[in-house]
Amino acid sequence: MISNFKGKTAVLTGAGSGFGLECARIGARLGMNLVLVDVQQDALDAATTELTAQGATVLARKVDVSSAEQMQALAQAVQQRFGAPHFVFNNAGVGAGGLVWENSLKDWEWVLGVNLWGVIHGVRLFTPMMLDAAQKDPSFQGHIVNTASMAGLLTPPNMGIYNVSKHAVVSLTETLYQDLKLVSDQISASVLCPYFVPTGISQSHRNRPADMAEQKPTQSQLIGQAMSDKAVGSGKVTAAQVAQKVFDAIAADTFYIYSHPKALGNVSDRMNAIVGQQNPPDPFAERPEIGVGLKAALRAGGA
Repeated sequence: MISNFKGKTAVLTGAGSGFGLECARIGARLGMNLVLVDVQQDALDAATTELTAQGATVLARKVDVSSAEQMQALAQAVQQRFGAPHFVFNNAGVGAGGLVWENSLKDWEWVLGVNLWGVIHGVRLFTPMMLDAAQKDPSFQGHIVNTASMAGLLTPPNMGIYNVSKHAVVSLTETLYQDLKLVSDQISASVLCPYFVPTGISQSHRNRPADMAEQKPTQSQLIGQAMSDKAVGSGKVTAAQVAQKVFDAIAADTFYIYSHPKALGNVSDRMNAIVGQQNPPDPFAERPEIGVGLKAALRAGGA
């Protein structure tokens, strides 16, 4: 249970927009030191200006979270400036769709690099720093929040590359939670599994590195992009509301954080199928028109 955030240090990747920025805004209001990390310089600059104006102490770093070297340099900079962070939000993420066999090698490297390796680097670099601080100070309390997705608990079609990355983050974070409980009562972890929330992730290709340049999009990828744009853009739950859920979860040591708890019915169906040794259920059972439309669009395109 954590009740006091004032004066504590938080590292936030993907801090230039979406959940990362909204969590940083809450952190600023609570009087926290903020380490803002993003790959998009203009968004990072804007966030730094805004939060500094609110009185927050800010360390801003442009970092590609998929890079072990850049993340190592970030960890060293945090240690030198603030010491061990109390909170780490491994939040940076990118989206990608399409039929799973149509994703290029570069697609896989880009999505897994950011969504999975970014979290791995955050965990492997900052957890030892936090555990060391906890050993030296019995009053130290820390928490790591990894951003996955409801796609980490479900397997919606035409977005397999994203599903794979987010399932891995859920597994990693569940294991992190169990591992931490073995060695410390002072540090815990949570996994954030948002559904469709307007954050900008559907336009994440804006930050795709040149060396990860994508091939001409396939029909299934174009369809997936259009569906993602529509679903994310029409989301009623805001990133700010989700960020507040994250801080509430940290305070209560709640592991699973959901933006749309009603979507858990789909998770229950999937789990029941697994336990019952049944084939995967229809992901569009509650919205059959979506499945019918997707199938028709894909088959019309000769996929």
